Amino acid sequence: MIKKWWMESVGYQIYPKSFKDSNDDGIGDLPGIIEKLDYLKELGIDLIWICPFYDSPMDDNGYDVRNFFDVAKEFGTMDDVKQLIAEAKSRQIKIVLDFVLNHTSDEHPWFIESRKSLDNPYRDYYIWHEGKMKDGIKVEPTNWGSFFGGSAWHYDELTDSYYLKIFSNKMPDLNWKNEAVHDAMIEVANQWLDLGVDGFRIDAVSHLDRAPFEDTHISDDQYPLDWFKFSNLPKVHTYLKKLNQEIFSKRDCLTIGEVGGSASIEEGIKYAAFDSNELSMVFNFDHNWCNNGFEIDKPKYLKTNVKALKHAFTSWQLAFKDIGWLPLYWLNHDQPRLMSQYGSPKYPLESGKMLATLLHMLRGTPFIYQGEEIGMTNYPFEDVTDFSDISSKAAYYRELIKEPDNPPKALRKASMTSRDNARTPMQWTKEINAGFTMGRPWLKINPNYKKINVEKALKDQDSLFHYYQKLIELRKMSPYKNVIIYGEFKPVESDDRLFVYERIDQDYRLLVINSFSEQKVIYELKESIENIILSNYERTMIKGQHIELKPYQAVILELKEKL
Repeated sequence: MIKKWWMESVGYQIYPKSFKDSNDDGIGDLPGIIEKLDYLKELGIDLIWICPFYDSPMDDNGYDVRNFFDVAKEFGTMDDVKQLIAEAKSRQIKIVLDFVLNHTSDEHPWFIESRKSLDNPYRDYYIWHEGKMKDGIKVEPTNWGSFFGGSAWHYDELTDSYYLKIFSNKMPDLNWKNEAVHDAMIEVANQWLDLGVDGFRIDAVSHLDRAPFEDTHISDDQYPLDWFKFSNLPKVHTYLKKLNQEIFSKRDCLTIGEVGGSASIEEGIKYAAFDSNELSMVFNFDHNWCNNGFEIDKPKYLKTNVKALKHAFTSWQLAFKDIGWLPLYWLNHDQPRLMSQYGSPKYPLESGKMLATLLHMLRGTPFIYQGEEIGMTNYPFEDVTDFSDISSKAAYYRELIKEPDNPPKALRKASMTSRDNARTPMQWTKEINAGFTMGRPWLKINPNYKKINVEKALKDQDSLFHYYQKLIELRKMSPYKNVIIYGEFKPVESDDRLFVYERIDQDYRLLVINSFSEQKVIYELKESIENIILSNYERTMIKGQHIELKPYQAVILELKEKL
């Protein structure tokens, strides 16, 4: 089997705006990341993925890039970037950056030129259309909806034309049919790799191709969101093979594609099988919403659909068993917090440790989202003005249109899926503003920071932080290293309160049992036990061939031969 450095790594995702503010302007920055590298090293991290810090007007918090070769003033300077890379490397920590291929800011020089005239040399860098006539009025070329609500087209008076933008109005889509765009983005990638970064998480990579510009009929909405019009279409693979040939294969770099939406496992294999000649891995979203969050207006707390969760993880694990590699993650900067999504308010520490066990013992490269290791939770939004995220505001107003007299319901529904949940500032201490800044934080800090913070977690040997540390040590320094990283994944049948699987190689058989129940569960062993490797409880009750699992218990067992 192919073996690469990133297969044996443990990753950590940093949302720089919310990680650590070094100059007290209320916004996290690159010097703040440098300041906390020793913290990440103590956790056991050796790979960090940093969300965009490129020069940007910040319509979508940096994913709207104005200049790929410079740093947003809020985050620092290019000298800070160079120092960050050097400081990380001195600690044996590699760096992966977000690479935004689908769009730019409307303030990018390419787009400024593109909109000047129909024959401008940069016109074809973007997707322009003259529109169509309907009842004597010019309207959008198609009825396609945007991910952020409204039309996927935006009218520009200067040339009396529409440009495609599947995200916000200020994020025009690049035209990947134009080879000049390929060359320009290859230049971007090479410059950052030359600077010393170790790879890219490629944003919205599945959207680089477009279906013919014809209306969709999937719903009666004015602007239906039809993923199949701009997700996982054939030409995407052509473009990625070219990038791989021109850049990725020439460097020992990691590439992880974001392939949400309509991406099936079969599509994932096309992107990231060992022989695909496209990407190293792909993030998928199948496991992200396995609860009742979309079904009810105000649950007391969310209930995990364990059956769906098991199916999602198991399907991808088995599909990539011999042909590829997977990144392991629970949630990222675009989804709610893990503890609020799948954890238990009644058993926060136990459920947090169980969720960590479940993920880190799978086959693949684990990624921790900032704050996950201390159990950070969703923000208790009280008003739409609490939102910063453009898509959260759009979701609120869409719900309000449906029920104008019920703003609290619109706020609840928007809050449950808000991207701002994951973007509240990192909770470092119990001091003012959670130790994130002495200034006014750009986004409100979760009021539970005095109970949930890094300082407290580091002092408590039973904390979630120290449990993550143990899991990482198991993966990196224990006799079980090889079976945890490269061993076979084998699902074990169980009822839908449990997620049970084995990891197997020529030396060891490990059984990983994870309970999602608030009640005690009796699990019957089919094999005898050699060793209890790790549990999130101090004692594991084993009587004969039965384990009495406490609420949200996770246990990793070394098995003997079959009875």
